Amino acid sequence: MDAVNEGIVAFNDVFWAYLLIPLLIILSLYFTVRSGAVQFRLLPEMFRAMRGDPGLAADGGKPISAFQAFAVSAAARIGTGNIAGVATAIALGGPGAIFWMWAMALLVGAASFVESTLAQLYKARGKEGYYGGPAYYMEHGLRSKWMGVLFAIIITVTFGLVFTSVQSNTIAAAVSNTVSTATGGDAATWIPYAVGVLLAAVTGVIIFGGGRRVAKTATLLVPFMAGIYLVMGLVVVAMNVGQIPAVLTEIVTHAFGLREIAAGGIGTAIVQGMRRGMFSNEAGLGSAPNAAASAAVSHPVKQGLVQTLGVYFDTLIVCSTTAFIILVSNPTYGAEAGPTLTQNALEANLGPWALHLLTLIILLVAFTSVLGNTFYGEANVGYLTRNPAAMTGFRAVVIVVTFLGAIGSGGVVWTLSDTTMGLMALVNLAALAFLAPIACRLLNDYVKQRKQGKDPVFTKDTMPELTNVECWEQEDVERFRGNTTTV
Repeated sequence: MDAVNEGIVAFNDVFWAYLLIPLLIILSLYFTVRSGAVQFRLLPEMFRAMRGDPGLAADGGKPISAFQAFAVSAAARIGTGNIAGVATAIALGGPGAIFWMWAMALLVGAASFVESTLAQLYKARGKEGYYGGPAYYMEHGLRSKWMGVLFAIIITVTFGLVFTSVQSNTIAAAVSNTVSTATGGDAATWIPYAVGVLLAAVTGVIIFGGGRRVAKTATLLVPFMAGIYLVMGLVVVAMNVGQIPAVLTEIVTHAFGLREIAAGGIGTAIVQGMRRGMFSNEAGLGSAPNAAASAAVSHPVKQGLVQTLGVYFDTLIVCSTTAFIILVSNPTYGAEAGPTLTQNALEANLGPWALHLLTLIILLVAFTSVLGNTFYGEANVGYLTRNPAAMTGFRAVVIVVTFLGAIGSGGVVWTLSDTTMGLMALVNLAALAFLAPIACRLLNDYVKQRKQGKDPVFTKDTMPELTNVECWEQEDVERFRGNTTTV
């Protein structure tokens, strides 16, 4: 198993450093220029776009709103990447990794806007509302069915299976650590099994309730868990406020320092920061568009803006909280990684109770990530086949994988997640490179209506030259007509 893990690590290092990261940077720069730096220019609009009543779905129930779609994507984003992933980036790449994580978030916000706007444009209509994602804009926008099928398979494996294993593995590790601290000895070997059974059972109850139940659970848990974690982080920062200038200096100097350049460490900091940042905020990855497509909004650009805000919330706020918790505690780089590093930093600042509270937070964030990951997987299983048995089978496999992840090897799970995530991003970025001009045309239409004092509304008659657009008929946006006056 060690040999397999080392081989995957070696492949990942070359694949990420020499292909995926350069490609993501180049394309994000292109998206930024082409959109007029939409990720900065329309920041106030991002908050405004989360408002609005989604109306009624075909079955008479409420479709997923802009905020609920944001919560689902946040549920998938705010997981182990924010706590364990940031800690791993610091352990392997030093404090400088945080700078590159920040820089990447600001740049790839444009990629997040493009992919989520396209997902809205090419979404499909279902009984409970809407669904879609990259597979749909690959088939209908690029007219490339094979590409859509390939992406749907990769994301189903990546999020529905591999990332779910990562989340449950992190929960089991965190629980074992807190039990070990409380008892003063090694945690019992049965604990990961018990955690796996409980987690699998609760996950099954929710995911078999359908997309609405997942969205409602995420909407309930995400603000709660993020709020508690951010409060803990603020308390730690306040207790160590005198160290903040030194920590910021450390982050910048390690990102550009001559010592790191001479030792080759700056490359590690860049790669680890960008890689873990992408795992955390998912911009350009092709995952968030699956949630974005489910929102009932009056214009595709609205959800593109909302999902861009999600990148900032995830990386600049939640990930930064983890970074400051760790760095004010003077960690020994390379000695610890994963959730243990964050747990021990909190314990050093706030006492043993904080370690146990963080375990609860990790349980919540990882659990909601499992739900978000399942939502993404279901959207793509639905793309591949309409057979109800296939969806039931997928949900059953998710439950099994949730259990197996809790008792599996953390190293192999994390390594494999990097591989599948990278392959998924590669396919998605290839599609975005060709479809970005369409997203920018939609952006221009949105900005034009806003300058006229309107709440923007889009129908496919607005741009009749865009073919293979299934939704955006008059009936799809009629519910918003009352809101198109000056705002």
